Amino acid sequence: MRVILYTGKGGVGKTTVAAASALRSAELGYKTIILSTDSAHSLADSFDLGLGSEPQLIIPNLWGQEPEITHTLGNRWGTIQKWVSALLAWRGMDEIIADEMTVLPGMEELANLLYIAEYYRSGEYEVIIVDCAPTGETLRFLAFPEILHWWMEKIFPIERKAVSLARPLVSALTNIPIPNDEVFISVENLYSELNEIKALLGNQDVTSVRLVVNPEKMVIKEAQRTFTYLNLYGYLTDLIICNRVIPSKVADQYFNFWKESQSKYYRVIEECFAPLPISTIPLLDREVVGIPMLEVIADTLYQEDDPTSLYFQGQVQDLQKEDAHFILTLSLPLIEKGDISLTQSSDELIIRVGNFKRNIILPHTLVGLAATKAKFEEGKLRIQFNQREGGEKHG
Repeated sequence: MRVILYTGKGGVGKTTVAAASALRSAELGYKTIILSTDSAHSLADSFDLGLGSEPQLIIPNLWGQEPEITHTLGNRWGTIQKWVSALLAWRGMDEIIADEMTVLPGMEELANLLYIAEYYRSGEYEVIIVDCAPTGETLRFLAFPEILHWWMEKIFPIERKAVSLARPLVSALTNIPIPNDEVFISVENLYSELNEIKALLGNQDVTSVRLVVNPEKMVIKEAQRTFTYLNLYGYLTDLIICNRVIPSKVADQYFNFWKESQSKYYRVIEECFAPLPISTIPLLDREVVGIPMLEVIADTLYQEDDPTSLYFQGQVQDLQKEDAHFILTLSLPLIEKGDISLTQSSDELIIRVGNFKRNIILPHTLVGLAATKAKFEEGKLRIQFNQREGGEKHG
């Protein structure tokens, strides 16, 4: 069983890459499903056919799915949604508006991710490929179980018991909607499913994330930030895919500036994401729509390789708190020990070791802290961050 998630900034071609990868997986004989967790679905457009809320056969061994918000929330969020809607309506909100307000930001992407756990449990498919929402924002919602853990363990049982005891009295005095046992059971089930999907996506023997980028400054910056948080949450990134690279054989002078610009930023991609492997896809001379064009992308991207393989294993970054300081550990297996130079600017850390250069986007926890010590041994660079002089975190 393999679960592969494709993400990247909107417009970089992640849906195309995910679709081509699913196509190649199915052609190799794996029973594969590809589903979109993006609220702005474009998976059907990529295959140039219709897809719906239920899995639909595309070619032998390949199914596609574009879950709709009403269908998904009805299955996963329905009981809780009805109670919240009734509560808002009780407060005087228009019934239609109250119903719309129960769809919280990010809830669609989060609910759609739960399909992954469902298909994994069923064993119906060998490969699950996910076309994620832009920039991997949906992955941040996987921190919810950790945030909710204390509340679910300590407060939720007390609150449930208190509501149960107070329900007869409150119901006699007012018509305010009181959550019943069915609502509490739904909350528990949702919390359990979130824990399950977090454990599955954190299983680095099964799941990996692939970042799709273009050789452009803004795209790279956003991908760096996503990569940092993927590492922070313990999710494996095993491949960087650089899409729409202008071929060197293009001789038109109009493209000279863009080729030079892309060449510069491709080197930045190598610096930012080392030691991850990088695959490239050239800019094609026509729109990539339909299965024949997706075949071209799959041939270029994977050639004779199996897209379900793990292209890299291990954490590239790790952040831990030790006493009063933080330790950022970076994997730098391809360099020899030498003089280490660190340059820190706002949320960016530039590391130089001999001729090796690496750019790191720091998580919010480290922004404003000072890198005070660094130690390199056994292919690992450990950097210590402390508060700046005077105890100020920001400065």
